Amino acid sequence: MKPKVTPSVVKNCQAEETVSSLLAQNPSLSPGEAATKLFGKKEKTGKPSSDADQDLSPSSAEDLQLASSCGRWGPTRPGELFLRVYHDVLCCLEADPLGGVVSPALIGTYGSIPLSVIAPLVDLIRHMSNVIVRAKKEVLFATCSWSASDAIDLISDALKELSRRAGARGDRVVVKIIFDKAGPKQFVNPHQKVPVEVYTGEKIKLPHPNEIPNLELEVSSLHVPLLGTLHAKFMVVDRQIGIVESNNMENNANMEMMTHLEGPIVDSLYDSFLITWFEALNPPLPSRNYTATQGGFSTSNEPSFQKLFDQGDTREQQAIVQDGNEAKEHLAPHNPGDPHYDDTLAAEITRVQAMYSPRPGESRVSAINRHLNDTSKSKAKLTAPEPKPGSEFTPYIAHKKEDMPMAVVSRRPHGSPSNADAFVPQNEAFLSCIRNAKQSVFIQTPDLNAFQLLPALAAAVKRGVEITYYVCLGYNDAGEMMPGQGGTNETFAAKLCKELSPQERSLLHVHWYTAKDQSKPIHHQFSQRACHVKLLIADGHVGIQGSGNQDTQSWYHSQEINIMIDSEATCRKWREGIERNQNTGTYGRGSQEDGEWRDEQGNEAEGATKKSAPPISWVKGAVGMAKKLQSKGGF
Repeated sequence: MKPKVTPSVVKNCQAEETVSSLLAQNPSLSPGEAATKLFGKKEKTGKPSSDADQDLSPSSAEDLQLASSCGRWGPTRPGELFLRVYHDVLCCLEADPLGGVVSPALIGTYGSIPLSVIAPLVDLIRHMSNVIVRAKKEVLFATCSWSASDAIDLISDALKELSRRAGARGDRVVVKIIFDKAGPKQFVNPHQKVPVEVYTGEKIKLPHPNEIPNLELEVSSLHVPLLGTLHAKFMVVDRQIGIVESNNMENNANMEMMTHLEGPIVDSLYDSFLITWFEALNPPLPSRNYTATQGGFSTSNEPSFQKLFDQGDTREQQAIVQDGNEAKEHLAPHNPGDPHYDDTLAAEITRVQAMYSPRPGESRVSAINRHLNDTSKSKAKLTAPEPKPGSEFTPYIAHKKEDMPMAVVSRRPHGSPSNADAFVPQNEAFLSCIRNAKQSVFIQTPDLNAFQLLPALAAAVKRGVEITYYVCLGYNDAGEMMPGQGGTNETFAAKLCKELSPQERSLLHVHWYTAKDQSKPIHHQFSQRACHVKLLIADGHVGIQGSGNQDTQSWYHSQEINIMIDSEATCRKWREGIERNQNTGTYGRGSQEDGEWRDEQGNEAEGATKKSAPPISWVKGAVGMAKKLQSKGGF
């Protein structure tokens, strides 16, 4: 029979107590103790019965009404597709109420997104560093890979500036940072405090306490052996601003995506951070008795932000381009080692856009090539033509204030090498979007090979849904060849095409990431251009953005965080940003026969992985998996 939302799940979703509210009442508790007190310990792996796995019949009107009663939607009203997905997410919580790494009462909520960023990694960190220096009470930051890089330098500079500003006010600010790090100690306790002498060393490069005298900095690591990686990437500042992003903290060639969130959704992210941190908080967090739901803060109240929308619901990106052109002569770039912070989000947008503006004698596409080479530490040659007016690269995307239904659709880490931990909120959100979509599904992800996706995508195409997905050529290919890892993107695309008739394939569009300065994909092995965006949009209005890839590691092992929204306007701006800031749709189209990319002469891209028999591919895979599990680069 089809999974149902049980009375115990309804009770937990409608309860007043959460991990964060219990800690506010009793700060001496650790988040782990609070979670156990409220929900007990996880009883079993998230795996549905075989009958439930087969019954994919649509939820009834009564099911949707029950699901709606399990969210705190405020002034918003979720649509039918959102509620169908949300219902299926809630069905996962009977076995493990904290399977979504958030208290059930905070899964369904609402909020707004004043800013989205689709850009190279360092441009995302530029915004994060600006948010950090404006903090008044606390900064909570979780990520996966952490290694010496421009990204770390920007964050370290921001922490020093935050300490300076806090000192000038006579305040102290609490900062908690947690990242993934596998080691022998994690077999005893997956959570390990990182000593000062380690986090100030050359590999991590955070400031010494003497350099930030007005901050209370604590650093921790999390890894559940063997494969339970902390892959969630998010930040909460003053319990007023939430950031959910795709990026690690390292130097790489990736295009990434971030959303800046405000409103009650921030309480959900705050709760998720506490559950992730798990251990005692010393000192207790200053904002424990304040909630974002109480209001009082909104970027949309800033006059400079309001001015962005004087001429319409969403500011035309062309106006942002013009502002960048005019400001390039007098606005210094906000760089690691030479920071230039802005007081408002509107000013940030202009400063970053100026970095993409042509210098004297330089074409616009040459400026993009220069910037992408600078951020990727590479020397990729320019091959793309000049972008047409209206299609310029605009990394920062402002959104007019719109409260929208939101849900946290995440998953816990699962260390066992088996792929049994499948029935979890993240996976059900992805699958439910695909099986309930009526018109279209768009996906961008580095890898797409989770085994449950093959029948789901094929079934969607067969019922007339248009499927478009953008993936990266060669991303972690060696590691993906290992048994149980799903295979390479090329292998998966060929399998999917084989499931479809020639007529059905007309609804399937496989594309390979092509950077804005390129006219063809560049294989990941060259470390010049890659894409790390994680985004799914169903029927043009339900979107899921976050840290979760569509691969085996993210689906069955890593801890992830993702936000699901119901907003046609925001999803439209996301899709426009995807198309403006890359050439994947124009030059990356794969064959309708097998999904692979070939040039006009029928040649595959340089470096394309050659198909190998299993024993040979497993040897390649063993080497690749070892690289994938290193402290940087793989996730």
